[in-house]
Amino acid sequence: MGRRRKGVPTAHDPRFPDWQQILAANREQWDAARRRAAGGPPVLVASTVGGYGAGSVFESMLSVALTLRGARVHTLLCDRALPGCQRAEYTDVPDPRVLVDYQLPDRLCDGCFATGRYNFAPLGLSDHRVGALASRAEKHEARRIANETPIGEIRDFAWNGLNIGEHAYAGALRYFARGDLEAEALGEPVLRRYLEASILMAAASTRLIQQEGIQIAAFNHGLYVPQGVLGEVCRRLGVRVANWNPAYRTSCFIFSHGDTYHHTLMAEPTEAWDTMAWTPALEAQIQAYLKSRWSGSRDWIWFHDEPDEDFAAYAREVGLDLKKPIVGLLTNVMWDAQLHYPANAFPSMLDWVLRTIEWFKGRPDLQLLIRVHPAEIRGTARSRQPLVPEIEKAFPDLPPNVFIIPPESQISTYAAVATVNAAIIYGTKTGVELTSSGIPTIVAGEAWIRNKGITLDASSPDDYFGILDTLPLAGRMPPEQIERARQYAFHFFFRRMVPVPAMVPTKAVPPFRVAIDSLDDLLPGKQPGLDIICDGILRGSPFIYPAETYGLHDDGR
Repeated sequence: MGRRRKGVPTAHDPRFPDWQQILAANREQWDAARRRAAGGPPVLVASTVGGYGAGSVFESMLSVALTLRGARVHTLLCDRALPGCQRAEYTDVPDPRVLVDYQLPDRLCDGCFATGRYNFAPLGLSDHRVGALASRAEKHEARRIANETPIGEIRDFAWNGLNIGEHAYAGALRYFARGDLEAEALGEPVLRRYLEASILMAAASTRLIQQEGIQIAAFNHGLYVPQGVLGEVCRRLGVRVANWNPAYRTSCFIFSHGDTYHHTLMAEPTEAWDTMAWTPALEAQIQAYLKSRWSGSRDWIWFHDEPDEDFAAYAREVGLDLKKPIVGLLTNVMWDAQLHYPANAFPSMLDWVLRTIEWFKGRPDLQLLIRVHPAEIRGTARSRQPLVPEIEKAFPDLPPNVFIIPPESQISTYAAVATVNAAIIYGTKTGVELTSSGIPTIVAGEAWIRNKGITLDASSPDDYFGILDTLPLAGRMPPEQIERARQYAFHFFFRRMVPVPAMVPTKAVPPFRVAIDSLDDLLPGKQPGLDIICDGILRGSPFIYPAETYGLHDDGR
């Protein structure tokens, strides 16, 4: 059988920006920009995984925008070099032996590398390849280390002072879409491939940074293999890092300095938002947006196509008594929670869920309503460790006061939580919305809403169960706390999610395209959000869009 060419872009492929055509129409302007940028600060835009279409599309546009602003942009792609990476997901590669037997190049790599080249080669910038950067000796050494390191030491393995074992472990968990590897027969050999890939990426990116004098690096995710490893190398070598992800709101992106926003948002100083002048107009804007999230009408990431808002009917059907106190528990996806959020009061989300059910078993005066995250089955990587079977293993007979809304249910989460006395979360961003509605929220994990003076935060099991002992609560949050919650919601959804209207949703893969008429559309002053992103990358300024001054790109939709 020949190599699979599925997904390889063709000439003028409508899924991707046609940089050849765009630049040909602006050739003189583009060549002049590149000449000016030759003496500019060296910036690495590292898509690395070219087949991650959202990354390649956005980062090719970003490479152009940074060049137009005088940066000497270098790009980086994997050239079929890594034996494990974030492009490999169980849904696409259901046989782990493909990774174990080094068959990824035959299954994924051709299309992945070709997609990256399609998006970046026409730009004519300094492009680099992971496989070309790693020496033959380093490749042999990476394989030897991966094969010889005791399995129990891989997760904490450090190479040349870089803590890359944790990224290898995260990469393997993401591939299997599980919170642990214990149930996977080939978990160990797959983990070894991710360790080998991590060492290769560390060696290649170290050489590139030192060789080219890279001062700034901008790249997607900042987690997993290879992007988490690249972040580790950059921070070790003093390279300033800007990580990004697509945000929930349409045409918006979240950038963060130093590390992924999953980590940095939890430590963001409150002065970034609680000193903002708050007005009734801003409150009306955030209220309107939060209501839109019930249907996702202003978002390009949402989980319900047709949410069922008749929660009373659901309650009657399952025997939930709306006259008795209900406490809502909102979960994360198991592997997602394990990788994105450090544990706080509990070692894992599953441990938290099971111990919470056990506690409610002894409180028949309360009802626990567990809403399993719809992303278990609707997320980008469908979970292979669903929560409901895990609960059923621990509780073959569920306590009569515990109810579970499974991930496939179309019941609106918002309609469900509107009935609760209090909510409990682990790491979900829904805490931002719950508190904005005045619903008292107990935080057991490292959610972004934590430490904002808005929620009841538990730092230990004793803390947590002490808070549960106060249930049911006397009422909703006080008005001044609700106002503070809405202020943070405004900051989170409107200021940290930076709009780039040139990125237009496609409802396909990749999920957005570059909608510009000419290079002029990417020049400074044309799109305030893009200016804020580029300034943040080049000068280290905050990735905060002053929506209270600039207004909303999607207001009135």
